[in-house]
Amino acid sequence: MQLTARTAPPPQDPITDRRICDPVSLEIIRGAIAAAQSEMEALLERTAISAFIREKKDFYTALFDENGVMAVGSMVPIFGDMTSPVFDHFPADTMKPGDLYWYNDCYGSRGAVSHSNDQVLLAPVFKDGKRCAFVMSWAHFADIGGMRPGSISPDATDIFQEGIIVPPTKLIEKGVTNEAALAIFHRNSRFPEQSNGDMRALMASVDVGVKRVGDILERFGADVVADALAQLLARTKRLVRARLAETFDYGTHRFTDAIDSDGHGNGPFKMRFALIREPGADGEDRFIFDATESDDQAPGPVNYLMNRGVPGMALGLYYLGGDAAQVCNAGGPDAIDEIRLREGSFLQPRFPAPLGMRGLTAMRVISAMSGLVNVAGGGAPAANSAYVISIMRGNFRNEAGELERFLLADGIGVGYGARPTSDGIDAVYFVAQENYPVEFLESGYPVRLRQYGVVPDSGGAGKHRGGCGIVREYEILAEDALLAVRIDSVRNPPWGIDGGMGGGTGRAIVNPGTQNERLLAPLSDGNRLVRGDILRMETGGGGGYGHPFDRPAGKVLEDVLGGYVSREAAARLYGVVLSGNGVDELATTRARTLRPATRRFHRTEYVDVLA
Repeated sequence: MQLTARTAPPPQDPITDRRICDPVSLEIIRGAIAAAQSEMEALLERTAISAFIREKKDFYTALFDENGVMAVGSMVPIFGDMTSPVFDHFPADTMKPGDLYWYNDCYGSRGAVSHSNDQVLLAPVFKDGKRCAFVMSWAHFADIGGMRPGSISPDATDIFQEGIIVPPTKLIEKGVTNEAALAIFHRNSRFPEQSNGDMRALMASVDVGVKRVGDILERFGADVVADALAQLLARTKRLVRARLAETFDYGTHRFTDAIDSDGHGNGPFKMRFALIREPGADGEDRFIFDATESDDQAPGPVNYLMNRGVPGMALGLYYLGGDAAQVCNAGGPDAIDEIRLREGSFLQPRFPAPLGMRGLTAMRVISAMSGLVNVAGGGAPAANSAYVISIMRGNFRNEAGELERFLLADGIGVGYGARPTSDGIDAVYFVAQENYPVEFLESGYPVRLRQYGVVPDSGGAGKHRGGCGIVREYEILAEDALLAVRIDSVRNPPWGIDGGMGGGTGRAIVNPGTQNERLLAPLSDGNRLVRGDILRMETGGGGGYGHPFDRPAGKVLEDVLGGYVSREAAARLYGVVLSGNGVDELATTRARTLRPATRRFHRTEYVDVLA
């Protein structure tokens, strides 16, 4: 049976009176949009060339209403206002069916794109000549020029060293592609065939999105769909504002976190956040996010050009809590009445400050937002580590015996923070992204994996243990390679809370256990590797939650037998003494009578406030 919108809602309900889309149709439309997104992402994943997109799945899609407001997005807390950068150059009322717009300009988009590798394609969707929606596909391109292959390097000191910058551009006009613009872009890549294949896949993804949203408009009508999108936005905004009011009392709530370094000997860089709740003149509460006291911008590429939509998006995703019935959209940012950022800080750097390593800072922003919720009495997770990147560029001998260059950018998972009622997640990369499987790595790159598993004791001890990080050990089969390493939270480990201890730290070691062993700087480039070298990458864990002595001894035993916690740490941190493969109950009872005192937070030591 064809479901259509209800045209005559009960007159006694003033809210329902304003609705065109009934609740059943609303959920069908929401599901249809989610299905369209899934199809867009599946097409992109299966047709892209680069491993970054195909295997690591560094891409996202979203649907916007007729005014460019994100109505249905992916669960990514770094999204901001993606459409206004295009509208600044191409007013929405001038757009036509078949048009497609493209950009990667971080500063020109006010941080909607936060580093230059990410390419955004945006297309309007029309029905009967009326603009009704926009669809977007967004993906990380492996190389777009710049000072080093991969276009990301800790050595960068301005954004021009991080590859070609594309301002908002009309890539397709009424169905005709601007091939000259694409030729310029691909000419700036060291791997143009890969760049060309990825762009065609991204374009195809948007095209299928336009068609599927067009099908939804055809089925339900433009007015019903517009009302459905408006209801989804309003629903998210109401939920987030209600949860903000439950969490934050009137007044100012503060939290400080830090990243270690910018790769140029500077740091740490502290982000100082405040969430203010105050009565408004209109009787409605005002929620204000303030990051103006954060440190000045960095000479190196850890600056994060935070779009003003990011704080509300991050808080919105926390409050949505993975509820499949809710929708990630601009309702989260709309729930915050004011965002205060300071130009010249490392969260709002001045052009042309480098941004390539902004992932470190973005991950710490997410943890700092959790800290802000926790100081207000909420139950957000403890801190997570920032996912680790190793970038190898060099030369190997192919089957013909000829030297051939390669680029391997390997993202490695970390441990996430424990939650008030459960352990942190082990070995997570970022949201829906994935690692490179061993078989893929060894068949596609001149490396052999000697070890791949969790790092024992990397998860912060607690009633609920922090997630563990990963060890990945490569044997280099290339003739030569230069390695860039991106590891944070070494000097400022992820914090634990309410007695939980901080997470473990990461490190990169060449030829471990030999007389040629060397420890690499955690944020560095130009590290030379040759055939036969062993590279060992260890990543950090998440913070713990609650006193470690409150963790059931049986769970500690499971952690030890599973390789997550060592026997020594079980006794020293958890007060659990093991005998063989069991718990020594008497010795454990004695050990746990000597309960260590704790304070609110832990980062190398217990403190009441992180400052």
